[in-house]
Amino acid sequence: MTKRFPVLLASLLAVSSVSAPLQVLAQEAQPLDRIAAVVDEDVILQSELQRAIANIKAQYVGREAQLPPEDVLSRQVLERLVLVKLQVARAQGSGIRVSDQELNQAMNAIAQQNGSNLDALRQRLAQDGIDFADFRASVRDEITVQRLRQSFAQSRISVSEGEVDAALKQQATVGNQYHLAHILIAVPDGANADQIATGQKKADGVKALLDKGELDFNAAAVRYSDSPNALEGGDLGWRSLDEIPAAFAQTMSKMKAGEVVGPIRGPSGFQLLKLVEVRDASAAGAGEHTVTEYHGRHILVRVDDHQTDAAAKAKIDTLRARIAGGAEFEAVARESSEDNNTKGQGGDLGWFPADAFGPAFGQQVEGVQDGGISQPFRTDAGWHIVQRVATRQTDVTTDNQRAQVRETIGRRKLEDEYNRFLQELRGEAYVSFRSGDRAENTATPPQS
Repeated sequence: MTKRFPVLLASLLAVSSVSAPLQVLAQEAQPLDRIAAVVDEDVILQSELQRAIANIKAQYVGREAQLPPEDVLSRQVLERLVLVKLQVARAQGSGIRVSDQELNQAMNAIAQQNGSNLDALRQRLAQDGIDFADFRASVRDEITVQRLRQSFAQSRISVSEGEVDAALKQQATVGNQYHLAHILIAVPDGANADQIATGQKKADGVKALLDKGELDFNAAAVRYSDSPNALEGGDLGWRSLDEIPAAFAQTMSKMKAGEVVGPIRGPSGFQLLKLVEVRDASAAGAGEHTVTEYHGRHILVRVDDHQTDAAAKAKIDTLRARIAGGAEFEAVARESSEDNNTKGQGGDLGWFPADAFGPAFGQQVEGVQDGGISQPFRTDAGWHIVQRVATRQTDVTTDNQRAQVRETIGRRKLEDEYNRFLQELRGEAYVSFRSGDRAENTATPPQS
């Protein structure tokens, strides 16, 4: 059985990670190396397009009937590749860079997630005909796009406490969450009457196909939707009412699972929305509402240009021996700790969850009893010993609820705003298609 590697490439599939047989990609990519599209000053090769299409098909093994005809799929995937090129260019123009060190860390993470290492990943890619440099470049593009999206969110998306309060109040009265999928028939900004009418007609036609049962919703989304998540069947995941557009929210509570509403005109065009299933929000959020917190103290001996690892280890061993011999932890910390932030407080760290200072620190705190002192251990800062003073269980239900609501509101805002940003980016770009039914009459030689 062919082992699968996750390909973390937005250019191949618009999710954070994609798993596809590399052999499939190699077989699909071999014969073609012409220009599929010119995007401003960059190009998309036919081989890139074929690899991306192969990735999509790998996700639909056993569900091939949901995919559109080859020409429609090719057009959709090519549009997605165009958007990736445009986002990478915008990110680079904004000063977003991914260093070689960061890229190496991401590559190692890909290998480790599959129980492998970087050398094994390189060998496997070579065996399946995938160029390692191309693979690295694609991973770099994915990280770049993610950072552009993060930068966009930080600069344009904010959620007020009032919005959180209002959402929590609404949840208290209407406790359901809704699993949704949608189909977007896009209409350009400033569309004229003919463009609006064309969009309305297309949306009505898609709705008619659904009503007649000629296509299921997922297949219709893959084939007709202009949304970035079209190739995922238009799936929007679980939403609370505050995350659902107002035009749909009023009717959502009256719908049954499987029903479709629309088309309804929105800022991006005409939408059809399907209610997949409903669940009780309180049940969905049920689970552990407390967290274990520790009160601890620590002593740090740094490893830096002025103190070697061996010297720091010898010093922390001596301090540990003094405490074991009866010296007060706090007194030793005040005298000898090299953590200037806690030294004056006898090394006191206050109350914190186990993962607050990293996994190594957390393991040591969890590994001793209240009143106990760890053996010396190493972190990036140097050598530590930690004393666990006390333990408590803290109810974080309210904090968690507010954090979750803030996140969902922010995610909804980001999705709306970023999709509009992508439409603007696409509308401003020069794109010339050289393959498919939109190909211009421009000869393009094979690329070497």
